[in-house]
Amino acid sequence: MIEPAAPKLTHNEIIKQEIPTLAGNIAAMLADPAADRFSEDDAQFIKFHGIYQQDDRDTRKTAKQFIFMVRGRIPGGILSRDLYLTYDRLATQYANNTLRITSRQSFQFHGIVKQGLGPLMRGINDALSTTLAACGDVNRNVMASPTPPQDEVGVLIQEDAKLVSDSLLPTTQAYHSIWVDGVQLNLQDEANKNFVDPLYGKTYLPRKFKIAFAVPPVNDVDIFTNDLGFAAIVENGKLTGYNLLAGGGLGMSHGNADTFPRVGDTIAFITRDQLVAAAKGVLTIHRDFGDRTNRKHARLKYVLAERGVAWFRAELEQRVGAKLADAKPIHFTKQGDVFGWNKQSDGNLFLGLYVETGRIKDKEGYRLKSALRQIVTDFGLEVRLTPSQNLLLTGIKPADQAAITKILADNGIPVEKQTSALRRASMACPAMPTCGLALAESERMLPGMMGQIEQALAATGLQDEEIIVRSTGCPNGCARPYMAEIGFVGKAPNKYQIYLGGNEGCTRLNRLYKEGVKTEEVLGLLTPLFQRYAAERTSGERFGDWVARTIWPLTAAAN
Repeated sequence: MIEPAAPKLTHNEIIKQEIPTLAGNIAAMLADPAADRFSEDDAQFIKFHGIYQQDDRDTRKTAKQFIFMVRGRIPGGILSRDLYLTYDRLATQYANNTLRITSRQSFQFHGIVKQGLGPLMRGINDALSTTLAACGDVNRNVMASPTPPQDEVGVLIQEDAKLVSDSLLPTTQAYHSIWVDGVQLNLQDEANKNFVDPLYGKTYLPRKFKIAFAVPPVNDVDIFTNDLGFAAIVENGKLTGYNLLAGGGLGMSHGNADTFPRVGDTIAFITRDQLVAAAKGVLTIHRDFGDRTNRKHARLKYVLAERGVAWFRAELEQRVGAKLADAKPIHFTKQGDVFGWNKQSDGNLFLGLYVETGRIKDKEGYRLKSALRQIVTDFGLEVRLTPSQNLLLTGIKPADQAAITKILADNGIPVEKQTSALRRASMACPAMPTCGLALAESERMLPGMMGQIEQALAATGLQDEEIIVRSTGCPNGCARPYMAEIGFVGKAPNKYQIYLGGNEGCTRLNRLYKEGVKTEEVLGLLTPLFQRYAAERTSGERFGDWVARTIWPLTAAAN
């Protein structure tokens, strides 16, 4: 009997094995004045350095113009005054003069040309920050609640998030060599050829890995969508440890039933002194058992789905070296950011600002980028990015409140009534024209789409209703649309899959309601649903819960 051939490794696995330092020929390409793009292999390596090679899709019909996106690694989304001003300056000098807040509490630069890559990367390093492992088959930016801590618990959680982030960084010297020293590593050197990262091994992870810290009952980080989640357990005012969750992830592919969004499983309770060991344990389970033959099946969520929680817990206990306690009871009830003026525990204030689709920019009548630069410079403030693509200005002295409000007003930015409840709960990925994976518009589409939804709500007397609306230009789900009460997922130019039925605590996946919907059809699709919702909902029932109660059972019956 002939044994079936073993599945072949993906090309990404082969090139990681061949060049485990992740250096590729990146430095050589940067030094070549005639080159405007990286090779296909190097385009994979630069992701580990926090860079994506893209092209301006608005100009494709005339000629491909290669540009780059750079993503910072900013644990918990916290930037000091100087670091924020560095990002602001670099965006003006080397990118498209905007800063894009990501759905993982970081900043992205867009529209960088090759000549600007080196200076921008050195500028980030000079500010004692990094883009290392902001992308690639490694642990990405670690998320944590951005709200200023009101007690010691909040401080400890932010410290723990930073500790985990630092503990899971890859150790390759290629990043410093290329972007700081400007030197190409010798790929033939035996030490470089045989480099093995102490944590990740020679070929790193099968795919990306995401971590978040949450403090129940607030789920502002969408903890269930992460490969690894830590839900804080607070008893008698003390942080005693965390419930460990694993196996969440949202990416899928249209028409491929073997790919699917998934919420994480609750595995066990861990104490704070087990935190790093547990994080490394979960990450190395992904390293050792993740699928390296099919990148669409390579996330940790598929390991959990196929092997089960009991197997996973036993494997984790072996790697931690201890029997883990059962998870504690927790309950998430809400998700969302804090807006307007709020008090901190130290007597200072913080200000929550809505940022439409996460894009910090200047435009006629609305100069957010300039206003933030002036405020951060003049008042020495810390900036915190939220997982829903908004921001907080923290550490504001009460005496400065009026002056900051005036600067914002002078630049067209309101502090009170910043936007509607609907828009505050919305989120979109960038999609066109920069993302090569986008099948449809998202960031440029969503404001107009929100106008249609607002019109439909107003027609039924629901104009003040908060509904979580999220949009992505492809099924990878970067803006977490599969957890929204209304989710738009791009399938083709101006055609979207409509998902309905997520909940306020973001603990439940929604379901596909309608395929191939054009933007001009949304008003007609949603208005009858809102009419029914207004007439049939119970007291305080949110739209997503009404959908789950009334629409989902009918869908199940039809199937």
